[in-house]
Amino acid sequence: MSATLVSPTKPKHASSGGSGLGELWRIIVLNDNHNTFDSVARALAAVLPGIGFDVGMHLATEIDRTGQAIVWSGHRELAELYWSQLETRGLTMAPLEG
Repeated sequence: MSATLVSPTKPKHASSGGSGLGELWRIIVLNDNHNTFDSVARALAAVLPGIGFDVGMHLATEIDRTGQAIVWSGHRELAELYWSQLETRGLTMAPLEG
């Protein structure tokens, strides 16, 4: 299974249909007033494969600048796992999109 880091886009409403087979599911982190750049970067680096602290800081900056960022996309099962882990770490999450 391969996952890709993609540029942020304006979020759509969460999908209500579809099988989830063959689609890439997107994890979007939203800007908030309680997480620091450091805490966002550390959470992303701890949860998402291939994301180090430096990339996490770049994504935290994008979240702050634009209000959101797609931080990971891939298969539904992994997206659900990573989404849940990021939410548990206190990040403000948009609904999972497929």
